Amino acid sequence: MTEIIAYHAPQIFDGTHWHAAAALLVTGGRVAGIVPQAAAPAGVHLDHTLVPGFIDLQVNGGGGVLFNNDPSAAGIDAICHAHARLGTTAVMATLITDTLQVTQRAIAAGQAARHPGFLGLHLEGPHLALSHKGTHDPALIRPMDKADLAVLTQTSATLDHMICTVAPEVVTPAQIAALVQAGVVVSLGHSNCDAAAARTATDAGATMVTHLFNAMSQLQHRAPNLVGVALDDGRLSAGVIADGHHVDLVALRIALRAKAGPGGMFLVSDAMSTVGTDATELFLNGQRIQRAKGRLTRADGTLAGADIALVDAVRYLHRALDIPLGQAVALASAAPAAALGLTDRGHLRGGARADFTCLTPDITAAATWIAGVPVDMT
Repeated sequence: MTEIIAYHAPQIFDGTHWHAAAALLVTGGRVAGIVPQAAAPAGVHLDHTLVPGFIDLQVNGGGGVLFNNDPSAAGIDAICHAHARLGTTAVMATLITDTLQVTQRAIAAGQAARHPGFLGLHLEGPHLALSHKGTHDPALIRPMDKADLAVLTQTSATLDHMICTVAPEVVTPAQIAALVQAGVVVSLGHSNCDAAAARTATDAGATMVTHLFNAMSQLQHRAPNLVGVALDDGRLSAGVIADGHHVDLVALRIALRAKAGPGGMFLVSDAMSTVGTDATELFLNGQRIQRAKGRLTRADGTLAGADIALVDAVRYLHRALDIPLGQAVALASAAPAAALGLTDRGHLRGGARADFTCLTPDITAAATWIAGVPVDMT
């Protein structure tokens, strides 16, 4: 008979409800249930709150590794480990627009990766709008052709999950439909499209929006554009970077209130290689990116990814917006799980994979488990 391990905690958040003085029961890498401590085996006694592990659908790097600079299985492993130490138990390794050769290496790395925290690949570009390139290299941005489409559809079959960020004005509805048919999650971003184009892309099967507000056409009273459609259309789930730099508090608060369902808002880190390190700079496509005061910027001041992990976004929402901790945690766990169609993660109800983290009162990760196995926090 498989052993049941009980993790006793002052409180446990199962993704929806809080359980005081409870124990999380884990067996075979899965959650068996949550029971009162008095009804549980002796097990492991923890001093802090247990919550579902965070799920990050946009991670460019961490632990000193940038995926673009090290598109290998070892690079993915290092990135996943860096974020696991910070409470993130599932990662979509994200490749920013790069050369065909680097993209091919990244795909091969994703196919070879075996880290238990690796979910799949997020290819952010190169099929984006030059007008909203952000930190992406304009020389590498281009429309999608038949060869690109073939590579993406074939790659999707070899990965558990795949997200492609595209601009609606650069790819066709037929291309979006073909990607979706192949199992790719299409996310709209880095775009200057109007509302009609955004809705057409959604009709074709797009279901996500990449880092809402950033690098896209903005909501205006007579031109709702991509931001407006993202908030108004319940078929779309929208990622957002909550770091105090990418999106103003007022806009963030409005978006969280306004988002139409069933697609919801979810947190992403957009983390770069600096996360989990003391590094003061990094390089992307030969350009120096400086780290200072919680911001990562190019020489011209353009934001270049973010310097946070999801636990930092949860803390920011809880403290800066006074959002209840459970709601903030759900935006980093249950919400991204729903956006990607995951049913056994993002919560701690019976049958879920035992991905969870122990949060201190300061909202930092004291310990993390992936599929019931403790993560080395060093």
